[in-house]
Amino acid sequence: MSGLVLFLIYLILINGWSFMIMGVDKRRAKKREQRIPEKTLWLFTVIGGSLGSYFGMKHFRHKTKHAQFVYGIPAILVLHIVLVGYVYFMF
Repeated sequence: MSGLVLFLIYLILINGWSFMIMGVDKRRAKKREQRIPEKTLWLFTVIGGSLGSYFGMKHFRHKTKHAQFVYGIPAILVLHIVLVGYVYFMF
């Protein structure tokens, strides 16, 4: 299996998990249950799950009143797009 295929599989998985944990945290917030730490949400975003986090935030309307998420997640998403584009076109 080529490195590109493995990278794409990784991106699909990490973004799926990022989307899901946004939904799980929103559900827990509504039920007043133990929440997923914000550090965990950020970790999944930073390690490649920015697209999933962004869509999860929008779909579940979660963390939309927190400026660090409203501006931070799209900023990281743009950074990820630039990095992936750079790697794709340079190699």
